[in-house]
Amino acid sequence: MRIEIEHKLTLSLPPGPSPLVLHLLLTPASGPTQAVESWSVEVGGIGNAGRFRDGYGNAVHLVNQSRHEDEVSLAARGVVTTRDTNGVLGRPAGEPVPALYKRMTPLTRAPVTVWGKFRNAKDNRLDVLHGLMARVGETLGLPEDAEPQTQMQANGEQAQVQSQSAGAERPAALDYVHLFVGAARALDIPARHVTGYVAAGDGEAGGLHAWAEAFDDRLGWIGFDAYHQLCPTERYVRLAVGLDAESAQPLRTVPVGEISQTAAVKAS
Repeated sequence: MRIEIEHKLTLSLPPGPSPLVLHLLLTPASGPTQAVESWSVEVGGIGNAGRFRDGYGNAVHLVNQSRHEDEVSLAARGVVTTRDTNGVLGRPAGEPVPALYKRMTPLTRAPVTVWGKFRNAKDNRLDVLHGLMARVGETLGLPEDAEPQTQMQANGEQAQVQSQSAGAERPAALDYVHLFVGAARALDIPARHVTGYVAAGDGEAGGLHAWAEAFDDRLGWIGFDAYHQLCPTERYVRLAVGLDAESAQPLRTVPVGEISQTAAVKAS
């Protein structure tokens, strides 16, 4: 699937003359599930930005600006071609060891009521992870209009499952990611937060999104979107990964400001 993305961000800063530092995770990488055809990041100072890979393998731009206004506009846009791998990312080269993602953070602490039933499970890891995804959905609730979705079985094939409605106001996607990641880590399974985009489809608008990836010794990294109760498809574009939402934010700043952002994501 060929996906066009336009991600716009606006940063509102407190008044003051201090310089501004922007830490940008706004450049997706080509990999097993996607190929970046074209990409650009637009903001003052990007031509002189420091560029490096962080400890999670993300492409980072570090931009320094002199403060002239209290509002800064940024944009990232491009085209990414994706393919459906049933959620399996595998073992991309150059990544840190999976054990890094066993570390708990304040945002990823999950109550035992979510993961306790799986600690003595004799199922294979893939079945446990699908069970965790369903359990997160039961805990936080699912949309009333949930449609049957597909999940990957241990043999790599797909089976259809029916999401159950909770009928309550839905938490944000980040809450589902953090609960899933925390529950997996509590079971000693490496798991990480993914920030990215999802193209419109299945009755839902496209835009910014977040999901989790967990590590299986046989298949490598596998995506789990507990918010939608499915493994990522060709509609998903990976942008950045981290221990939690804080370490995978597209934009962090010094001084800290208020960030508003939108993303237009469409298949072409």
